[in-house]
Amino acid sequence: PLASGRLDPPDICLIYATPGQMILLINALQYEGYRKFEWQVVGETACADSWGRALARGEPSLSIPCFAERRYGGVQDDELLMALQPHYLAKAVNGLRSLAANGLRYPIAPYGVQMDVREGMAASY
Repeated sequence: PLASGRLDPPDICLIYATPGQMILLINALQYEGYRKFEWQVVGETACADSWGRALARGEPSLSIPCFAERRYGGVQDDELLMALQPHYLAKAVNGLRSLAANGLRYPIAPYGVQMDVREGMAASY
């Protein structure tokens, strides 16, 4: 963990999150200075897809954890992995705060199938 100070500063930070949490993290990184993120999947290892790419390119990298991460690392079936350099953490936190101030926060509350979605969509969009 970052708090241990063992690596000061660390080269890469790894964030494991559910898809719902991950989309908010991505939106938080895009909140100021929007940019389109593009990722690809090698399909063999999450290491190459995540922290290897983040180190090589210096930008956040999203991946689907691989077999070994799930089998030996305890990564759960509903988790994705984001690797990013430490300086992106403050940007992510600030973006999450801004999103929350605009009503976007986790967990994302479903509007409900019994409701007319037009009312909610009109307020959101």
